[in-house]
Order: sequence, then C-alpha cells, then structure tokens
Amino acid sequence: MSDNRGQFSSKIGFLMAATGSAVGLGNIWGFPTQAASNGGGAFLLAYLVLAFLLAYPALMSELVIGRHARANIVTALDELGQTRSTKRLGRAVGYYGVLVAGLILSFYAIVAGWMLSEFGQSVSQLIGWHTAETWLSSDSLLRHLLMCALFIVLTVAIIARGVEAGIESWSTRLMPLLIVILAGLIVYVLTQPGAIEGLKNYLIPDFTQLTRPSLLLSALGQAFFSLSLGVGTMLIYGSYLRKDDSLPRMGAGVTLLDTGIAFTAGLLILPAMYVAQAQGIAIYGDNGELLAGPGLIFQVLPSLFATMGNVGVWLSIAFFALMSIAALTSSISMLEAPVSVVTERTALKRVGAAWLMGGIIFTVSTIIVLNMERLFDRVVSLTTEYSQPLLGIALCLFVGWIMKRNQLLNELRAGHRDIEHSLFWKIWPFYVRFICPVLILLAFTQSLR
Repeated sequence: MSDNRGQFSSKIGFLMAATGSAVGLGNIWGFPTQAASNGGGAFLLAYLVLAFLLAYPALMSELVIGRHARANIVTALDELGQTRSTKRLGRAVGYYGVLVAGLILSFYAIVAGWMLSEFGQSVSQLIGWHTAETWLSSDSLLRHLLMCALFIVLTVAIIARGVEAGIESWSTRLMPLLIVILAGLIVYVLTQPGAIEGLKNYLIPDFTQLTRPSLLLSALGQAFFSLSLGVGTMLIYGSYLRKDDSLPRMGAGVTLLDTGIAFTAGLLILPAMYVAQAQGIAIYGDNGELLAGPGLIFQVLPSLFATMGNVGVWLSIAFFALMSIAALTSSISMLEAPVSVVTERTALKRVGAAWLMGGIIFTVSTIIVLNMERLFDRVVSLTTEYSQPLLGIALCLFVGWIMKRNQLLNELRAGHRDIEHSLFWKIWPFYVRFICPVLILLAFTQSLR
C-alpha cells in the first residue's frame, strides 16, 4: 500500500506542508489575542517554553505512528494494537479523530469564507465594482454559503492532486507567500503611531504574571492546539515521510517554524491593535475584555484600514489574502485526514474521495450556517476544547504504552542512526508515557472552566 500512496519528495516539502497545517487562522489571530489577554510578554515566554515541553513531544507521537504504519490514522492505530481490545480502541480513536477533523473543517470553512469575502470586498472597492462590494459586505445566507463552497472547492482541488503534486506543491508556494505578506504588513504597521506601545506590551514580560496558573494553562493549551495535534493530521503527514528522514529533527523543524510564525504574527496583530486604539477604535468590549477572534478580525482591523484611505485598501487586500492563505494551508491537512481513510480502506480513488468528503463537509457547513446561533459555538467547543485534548492524550498513550519499545526505537533509528545513545531517546519515551498525558489533561481541565 505504501508504494502507491505517495510521499513527500523533500524535507522542505514536508516542513512547508506540516507548518502550513499548523499555521492557520488560530495562529494568526488566536495566539496574538491570547497573548494580549494574558500578560503580553509573559504569555509569549510561557508559550515558547511550553511549545517544546508539550507540543513537540506530542507531535513526535503522531509522526512516529504515521511513518511506522505508512497508513491513515484508523489503519495505523488498528495495526499498533496487540490485542483485540486495543485494536478496537485504535479504530475507535482513529474514526473519532477523522470525525473531529471533518467537523473542524466544517466550521473552519465558514470562517475562511468570511476571509475570502473581506478579500473580495477590498479588491472590489479598489477597482470600483460597487455592486460586488455591497454584496460581499452583506450578511446574506447566499454569500455565506457561496464563499464557504468556494473555499472547500479550492481545498478539494489541491487534495485531489495527491501528496506531491497537490499538498507539497501548493504548500511550498503558499507558505513563502504568507511569510512575505506577513513581513510586509509588520514593516508598515510598526511605522504607525501607537505601534511601539503594542510592541512593548508584547515583548517585555512581567515576570510576576508567570506565577498565574491561568496564564500557564492558557499558554499550554495554545501550544498544543497551534500544532494541529490530536486529530491525526500530523500523523497522516508523518506517514508520507521518507524512511531516511530524521523524525526528531523534522518534528523540531515544524515546531520551530510554527512557533516562529506565531511569534511573528504577534509582531503584526498586537501593534495593529494599539495603532487602532490610537485612532480612537475600541479594542476592548463593554465588559472590559479584549475583542478577540472574529471581533478583532472583522471589526477592529477593518475599521483601522478604513481610516487609512487608499493605503488602507491595499493593506486590507494584503491582510485578508494572508488570512485566506493561512486558512487554506490548514484546511488541506484537515481534508487529507478523512480522504486518506476513504482511499485506503475502500475502493474509491483519491479524486472521487476528495470530492465526496468535500461534499459531506459542505453539507455539515450548510447545516451550521442555517443554525448559526445554536450550532457554531457548540461545534467549535466540542472539537477544539473537548475532543482535541482527549485525542492527543490517546495518541501519546498509544506510543507510550501500546507500541512496542523495539518498534519505536527501530522507527526512530531508520532516519537517525545511533539515536539510542542520544539525549532524545533517554528522555522522550518516558516523557511521552507519563508527563505529556498529564500536561495535556491539565490544559483540558482548564478549558472546562
């Protein structure tokens, strides 16, 4: 099976794809707004430390399972099981992971559709197409569904082309473009009044804040979720790695790139918030709390761009292009999770599987849009606050307790000779067995409050 399923042709291809999966809408506005709400520089410091204490070991679990099995998450966990009960558990965890990935993509596509609408609105304003500008700025059901469908079609079109021609090819194009746009926006925003105050808040930590359990646990949760862990997206990407690739080094590369881009996003968003505040735009709600998430993206920043005249239009185009690219690089991995299961466990070919799963996900998105107030927040909460931590714990336990130690060592040794003599091997197996599940459980209990 592995000979026909494709693989990444280069290390850089994997790094771009895996980092693209991790760097999504949550990293661009989720991390900066979490930092702004939790002590700025203190949160940044805690996040950077915990990304390597928690996220990296958990990421390694997925990469090891994926490359060892060379299969989708369901088959991989099934094959790891040594008894009938552990095999059943593996299949159950795998199918639930695929379900969660599909549900995440269902609401993610809705938000990404809003990003595409904002991008199209800015372009229409620039070229003077006022009819399109008015329609794209409307809150109509048709606009929501059409833009959501457009985003899913873009995702399906990439996935249908396969690993090398689709996932790798487009990730290596989109990620550098994302970084260039992000850097350009940072340079401009840092020249505006108020930006330096935001930069100070972001980069200068108040060390007394580090004693707050809520800050530490929020940073822990952000480090875990920022790497797309728990739903098998990194597992399936790991299954496409070559045998001579060093898993510890590849995992470290993804973690460094992901945290680096999250940090860089903070250099844009926090100063931009303070620039908006200097322009008289509210960045805090009536209750005194920060306007985060959609409140920040769709209210504060567009209001800031509107005060900048023609320059603001170009900035709006660049910013929402950035957000749309970030959404697309993440959605690729989320769709690949269910598509890989369908193609490897049924007779359906990749193209048919991609369009089938895309159609199912759009149907779920439509149901959410039609019941937005009742379903949207609940689906987000079910998947990101409850399901991802529990799935992350399960995957760590599979590596730590079910996978045989010689299997683990042989898989790591394949691309990293003499790894048994390294510090990594002396620490990580114990760490992923005991420490990682406990830390993830702490993040999970914090999310329940």
